[in-house]
Amino acid sequence: MAQLQFKGKQFVQNHHLSVPYHELIPKKDKSLTDKVSLHDNLIIHGDNLKALKALLPTYAGKIKCIYIDPPYNTGNEGWVYSDNVNSPMIQEWLKANKPVDNEDLTRHDKWLCMMTPRLKLLRELLRDDGVIFVSIDDNEVHHLRMLMDEIFVGQNFIACVVAQINPRGRTLDRFLAKTYEYILLYGKNASNDSSINLLTKEGEALSEYDKEDERGKYRELELRNRNPVFNRGNRPNLFFPIYVDPKTEEVSLEKDEKYNADVLPKNSQGLDGCWTWSKNKVRENINILVGRRVSTGAWRIFRKDYLENEDGDISTTKAKALWVEKEINNENGKEIMNDIFGKPVFDFPKSVELIKKCLKLGSNVGDVILDSFAGSGTTAQAVLDLNKQDDGNRKFILVEMEDYADKITAERVRRVITGVPHARDENLKNGLGGSFSFFELGKPIELESILSGSNLPTYKELARYIFYTATGEEFDESKVDEANNFVGESKDYEVYLFYKSDLEYLKNTALTLERARTLGKSNGKRRLIFAPAKYLDQDHLDELRIDFAQLPFEIYKLAT
Repeated sequence: MAQLQFKGKQFVQNHHLSVPYHELIPKKDKSLTDKVSLHDNLIIHGDNLKALKALLPTYAGKIKCIYIDPPYNTGNEGWVYSDNVNSPMIQEWLKANKPVDNEDLTRHDKWLCMMTPRLKLLRELLRDDGVIFVSIDDNEVHHLRMLMDEIFVGQNFIACVVAQINPRGRTLDRFLAKTYEYILLYGKNASNDSSINLLTKEGEALSEYDKEDERGKYRELELRNRNPVFNRGNRPNLFFPIYVDPKTEEVSLEKDEKYNADVLPKNSQGLDGCWTWSKNKVRENINILVGRRVSTGAWRIFRKDYLENEDGDISTTKAKALWVEKEINNENGKEIMNDIFGKPVFDFPKSVELIKKCLKLGSNVGDVILDSFAGSGTTAQAVLDLNKQDDGNRKFILVEMEDYADKITAERVRRVITGVPHARDENLKNGLGGSFSFFELGKPIELESILSGSNLPTYKELARYIFYTATGEEFDESKVDEANNFVGESKDYEVYLFYKSDLEYLKNTALTLERARTLGKSNGKRRLIFAPAKYLDQDHLDELRIDFAQLPFEIYKLAT
């Protein structure tokens, strides 16, 4: 496979591994919920690379659908490369601390260095049947495609969607006024049949169903395979006669006095082609086949394609890779934002319908959706809107690093949840319902901090970190019992943590035989106990079924 090379690649390839876990600090006053929780809808204010790492203990392998709208790197967006990568070259970039513009000869390299660790963490957060949609334009689509081929593996590429988001065209374009952007779509494992949904037919597609019988509305599709590549020579089992009753237009595989008009699958050149169905499938579905005489006088065989299946569900179809619906236009996104705030507050917000279309393809009613370049919060509104439509319980996770995370991103979500009285849309006026918890990115959880006694993490933050790192399983903070030093239970361990954010406690606390026996009887699993030190020999550890882990980080030995 061709490799994408860029300045700094060797330094950012594994940068996501060196990013420390950070605390996530709940902000009740900025939340819209009775109880702030990491299992609620989330809005996180902070650097998205650090925030994605902080989400791993709770959400690794749990996200079904990701939509991101990163900087397009047009040269006039004002984004700044700020990842503190341990490399002299990249440290020089950081010293400049200025927006990446058209004069920056390394702007494509910086963009790729910024995207690489983020895409790697996003992949870790995806479920096995998860998918990621990335909006992009001509400036970086070629680089992004190659980068994602490396990170997600090329065979997990699903589509490059062309979305017409500005039908009038961009007047600032030099030669041609572009009307479109792209959405790159990858799966974590695209061979998984549940990665992408079929879409329920709606709008103009329904007008094709212009006939009706006792079973319901249907359209007629020709049974002949119209592709000349497939013919009698390479599909001999699909070449056979079908007979029509000229009076009733019913069909049969047997010729007799009634069914006497024989029809063969001839192509447009009069050569032997083939049917799309085998003889057995024709026999099994003969009741939905009809013969029609076309303008040339020849007979053709058609099948009835019903709008609803036998269970009453409307038929589905594959999504097209060209999206031209007027609802996905950027102008639509501006109007909705202006409707919510009563004035312009955000440049170039995406249309809610654009993101809803992505979510319909990539998620279902109970799934978790992540947007780590949240901007104005359109993804949250799209999730809440879909939940309102189908009574779903999808959850959103938004990450926004800019200062407007509270005043615009979260404020928009507050308003669409509770209702916007002056809105033109009735659902928006009445409110979409729901809740969310707001978190700020806190300090890092690092070895040096614990040893020095500075910036000590809270009990729950360290519990979350050690539980996920040691077990690789989801952390449930509701199971934590700090008074009894209990963190949670994995499939292999009961996990305990002897810790307080107090340096004197850490200096004077060790796992002793007395402390070990206060834990009571095990439920059959081994106990994994984290403590500053231990005064127990191996015989007692084995007797009590204890695996000891020295605070702070013998953890990695258990995880490997």
